[in-house]
Amino acid sequence: MKHPKHHPANDVSLAPSSRPTIADLIDRDENPRRQFLKGSSAVAFTALLGAGLPNRANAYPTAPAAIGGLGFTAVPASVVPMADRCTVPTGYTVRVLMGWGDPISGGPQYNPNLPQTEANQLLQYGMHVDGMEFFPFAGRGGLSSDRGLIAVNHEYTDQLLLWNLTSAPAAGAVTLAQVRASQAAHGVSVFETRKSGGAWQVVRPSAYARRITGNTPCRISGPAAGDALMRTAADPTGTQVLGTLNNCAHGYTPWGTYLTCEENFNGYFGAVGAFTLTPLERRYGLSAGGFGYRWHEVDARFDMNQNRNEPNRFGWTVEIDPFDPSAQPVKRTAMGRFKHESAMVVVGADNTVAVYSGDDERNDYVYKFVATRKYNPSNRAANRDLLDEGTLYVARFNADGTGTWIPLVHGQNGLTPANDFANQAEVLIKTRQAADRVDATEMDRPEWVAAHPTTREIYLALTNNNRRGSSPASANATDGTTTAASARPPVDASNPRSNNIYGHIIRWRETAGNVAATGFEWDIYALAGDSLNASPNLQGDINGDDFGAPDGLWFDRDGRLWIQTDQQGDATGDWVNIGGNMLLASDPATKEVRRFMTSPPNCEVTGITGTPDGKTLFVGIQHPGEDWAGTFTSKSSWPDNGLNGPTTLSGAGPVKPRSSTLVITRDDGGKIGAI
Repeated sequence: MKHPKHHPANDVSLAPSSRPTIADLIDRDENPRRQFLKGSSAVAFTALLGAGLPNRANAYPTAPAAIGGLGFTAVPASVVPMADRCTVPTGYTVRVLMGWGDPISGGPQYNPNLPQTEANQLLQYGMHVDGMEFFPFAGRGGLSSDRGLIAVNHEYTDQLLLWNLTSAPAAGAVTLAQVRASQAAHGVSVFETRKSGGAWQVVRPSAYARRITGNTPCRISGPAAGDALMRTAADPTGTQVLGTLNNCAHGYTPWGTYLTCEENFNGYFGAVGAFTLTPLERRYGLSAGGFGYRWHEVDARFDMNQNRNEPNRFGWTVEIDPFDPSAQPVKRTAMGRFKHESAMVVVGADNTVAVYSGDDERNDYVYKFVATRKYNPSNRAANRDLLDEGTLYVARFNADGTGTWIPLVHGQNGLTPANDFANQAEVLIKTRQAADRVDATEMDRPEWVAAHPTTREIYLALTNNNRRGSSPASANATDGTTTAASARPPVDASNPRSNNIYGHIIRWRETAGNVAATGFEWDIYALAGDSLNASPNLQGDINGDDFGAPDGLWFDRDGRLWIQTDQQGDATGDWVNIGGNMLLASDPATKEVRRFMTSPPNCEVTGITGTPDGKTLFVGIQHPGEDWAGTFTSKSSWPDNGLNGPTTLSGAGPVKPRSSTLVITRDDGGKIGAI
């Protein structure tokens, strides 16, 4: 996931969709889902959409069940000179399924000789893929592993590559057309894919294909909807907002919807003219200059001098129905506002719903939302607004291996008007400040969350932290401001290393296996590191292949933990032995880790999902070749160099790197990673 320190530097409404609704699709004879949906009960429909979620165990084992080991030979680390390709073990095949600028249903193909336009990008796969989920259609006897929808986040854009420039526009030279193209390259793509003749293909055209962008109308729901801090001149009700931005990790629900998480939203806002930040704005990292997108120079919605409350309308979890292209995305404010990483849904034995999220910032927090109403497996519609009511908690990790979930509820734990929390809406809009107030544990950049499919154990990636290890004790002041950059909280049991450049993975179990419990037990699953590093503090304790900067986490249905990494740059300096970014598999019973895939230079490996039968993996490669100077092609020409399958841009001109989604299969047709 991109972090603020890593970034380079007139509202519009889209016309109502003319595409068919899900009801229209069900009623069409030619729709393969028609007979299933017409002839099945609501129970079967919901069960099919939710099958495979980590919520079906009625027992709570004392340890993860053995999976019998990892069934592949690890690939070597990709060290300098790095190969400009993805490499997988012998016996597996990896190829590109969809790349930035490919049409999602119909429309033009990206042309690397030309700048992107809004009109083209609205019909094409967005930029810089991140979290994603495979939603299978119904198949014979259950879920199909040959056809489904994939929902994919597009986290951010690199403006020079997007605009086909070699240097940034001069002051005052950014155009509204350029900004609209950038906004259209953000958000989420939904596309249809199927396996035909043994190979996966994108279905074009598809009635399900959809782009959700930085200008797509979204509904605001939950306790913060309509609050004074959510209202703008364009939306005096505080219930409608254009767009979702910086969509990083994700989640999915047992009722078949996609949860996309807004992370570094602060970077899109700036100020034209003199501007003084409030404590709320400082705590969320807003600044007059932003991250260099420069939208605020020509789009008044992102100029904080003209729209002070617009930033408050971002930083939420957004729910999307991938099966209904006409359904409006909904920002679920009961789940809190912060730099959301992941929305891992876990359903308890009594159908209580909990959602786990990290706040991706050095020295920020881990959260759990517990819904008030229970999941109804027999009535999909009954779950439609289930995430609008519940309790948001923040985690405190104790030194003795126990932990506490602290409720962020107005009137409790100092969350009162005297401390600038007028109501529950303000607690949620100011979630970071609320967590500061209740003395939660500051963590080493909480990233993706994954839940074991049978034990409900929760695993969390803590990517890194170079701001820990000295006084003052807290990096976050209780008045809502962020202290000086030199502030470094001390090491603690759950964050045991100063200058934690390689990160670690932590896990916990809720008391008695109850997802609504306010207590838990935790341990550190792995301290990432380089076993050849001269510093004992950085060698880690990995059983198997070394890695650093764990980011994406995902469990397959058999219980293998898949780990994706996001270290900056290439395999130099502290990473010379570890190599470039990778995808690894781990056996929770033994903690063994093996390197499954290596990646092109200067990219992030992110986004992972699979088919119900475990025989196909979909994996994302973000920003190949990125070097923050605008000269991408000096680092990578992947994927159109043809090293991972045929290019989609044959004869189109210069080869430029493109974020892409991969499909990985096993040559003998077996399960990925299995013995």
